Amino acid sequence: MKKMFQRQWFSPQTSIQGKIFIAFALVTFLSIASITGIVYMNMRETIKHNAVTSVSNSIRQADESLNIMLEEIDRLNAVVVTNKNTVIDTIMSPNEEPSYEWFQEQKRMTEFLSALTNYKPYISRIAVVGLNGKVFFTGGPWLDRSVLGTSVLNYMLRNGSRHAYFKAEGSSETLTVGREIRYNRESVGVVMVDLDYEFIKKTYGVKPTTDSMLYVLDEQDGYVYQSESEASPDALPLNMVVQIKQSMKGRNDAVEQTIHGRSYIVVSRYFEYTGWSTIALVPLDSLLTESTRIRNLLAEVSIIVFIVILIVSHQISSRTTLNIRRLKSMMSRVKDGNLSFPKTEIKTKDEVGQLYQVFIGMVEELKSLLEGIRMTEKKKREAELTALQAQVRPHFLYNSLNTIKYLAKLNGVPNIEEVSGSLIELMRGLLGNSNEFLTLQEELDYVNSYVSIVKYKYLEPIQVLTQIEDESLLQCKVLKLMLQPLVENAIMHGIGPTENGGQVLIRVYAEDQDVLIEVIDNGKGIAQEQVAELLGSLERDDASSRFSSMGIRNAHERIVRMFGEPYGLSLHSELGLYTKVEIRFPKIQHAESSAQEVI
Repeated sequence: MKKMFQRQWFSPQTSIQGKIFIAFALVTFLSIASITGIVYMNMRETIKHNAVTSVSNSIRQADESLNIMLEEIDRLNAVVVTNKNTVIDTIMSPNEEPSYEWFQEQKRMTEFLSALTNYKPYISRIAVVGLNGKVFFTGGPWLDRSVLGTSVLNYMLRNGSRHAYFKAEGSSETLTVGREIRYNRESVGVVMVDLDYEFIKKTYGVKPTTDSMLYVLDEQDGYVYQSESEASPDALPLNMVVQIKQSMKGRNDAVEQTIHGRSYIVVSRYFEYTGWSTIALVPLDSLLTESTRIRNLLAEVSIIVFIVILIVSHQISSRTTLNIRRLKSMMSRVKDGNLSFPKTEIKTKDEVGQLYQVFIGMVEELKSLLEGIRMTEKKKREAELTALQAQVRPHFLYNSLNTIKYLAKLNGVPNIEEVSGSLIELMRGLLGNSNEFLTLQEELDYVNSYVSIVKYKYLEPIQVLTQIEDESLLQCKVLKLMLQPLVENAIMHGIGPTENGGQVLIRVYAEDQDVLIEVIDNGKGIAQEQVAELLGSLERDDASSRFSSMGIRNAHERIVRMFGEPYGLSLHSELGLYTKVEIRFPKIQHAESSAQEVI
């Protein structure tokens, strides 16, 4: 059983069950692998697409939120720089510290600036700095005239005709938005609003993964905002961020890039209002961590499903081939010669069931054929026994007949002498010649010997005439005693009953490569019904009539058995006129010819 199992599983070329199992396994494996791969790749692309969409939307929302705040600050700055009575006149007044008028100006400016920043938590400080040294502010930190000549004030004076944004290097607490104050086409001061950096952090807190990084660069490629990542403490240097910004060429786009041997999704957005560029870097490996877990889960599920399908396919293949194995077992019994094996009925209507029906029919036909062979062999043994019992040594018969012939001659009885001599010649042909074939001349000689014997039975003489179209045909080979039974039938059944004598014509001629012999008598003929019966007996195993069994049927069967169709005998007759038997056989010139050689 173990070896059979191994053959089925490790030698599928010899087992249909193995082939079915391997086919199921391969199709299942390829299907599961393809589906799992497609699902995983689509999932990866979906995660990447969703991440890009989420980061892009978050950056866009952050830019829009910051834009709203900056526009509000710009409006505040516009209110300040256009207020002549409260702002410009106060800056340009000659009042000096610590005068009463100076305190009144401080109070008025502080109240004015506080009113502007109320309910705006994202503003940490607003200040008005006059170039004459006057400084007014609300919020923190503290600010005094030391701001004069600093980089932030100089930057605002250079770029603050409309609005300017300044973030000092190394500072991560404040973003300053400023505007120049002009009077009579001259700069008299600067208004500066400090944006609370915590609001920028909250606004740009876009982190799809813990190690994602986000950078906001101003128009001078300086940091406006730089995210801090615990998972990746080594942030990219500024020059590399600038290179990434330049490679994006101000496009709002998302691409995959490899940076320091690590793959990132780079999302870029350009802020037209401020001229800032936002660069988000999302590591692919961190982004796809969840997809890796799902991939492993898919692999585990696929393996389990594959094993289950293997088990199911084994059961299906086993059930599918069960009837084939049953049929094989029955065929093996037949091969061993057991035709009476116990039949396991197969009731399916598929090809195997049809094959079973054909096989059972074949077995029944084989049993029938074997029974026929057994009966034929039995008859053959009986015929051999009969032939053995009928054998008489030829020289004993010859001596006896010679003695009769000699006595007839001594006593002057020529008819007995003739009959004895003819019988001797006839018996010599029957018993002394063991060849299956004779020449046509020898066959005609036997016919003449037979006629010499049988003519004394009738009162009127019987004429037997011979017409030979070509003398060379006399040397053709014919089956022994093929012609004599037909002549005997013509005399005994055709001419004999008339008691008026008659004539038998033997006509020999050639047609293509065949030889035809016609035996024609002018006897009483045969009725058409009897002709049809005799012709039918040539095609069936029927020996009911003496005529067919001793004449036509015997000769016909010998010729057909030896040469096959269309050779044999045919019968033609008209009642009261004639009867003609026609023999057709192939022309044979060599005595050694056999049936195989003729065919």
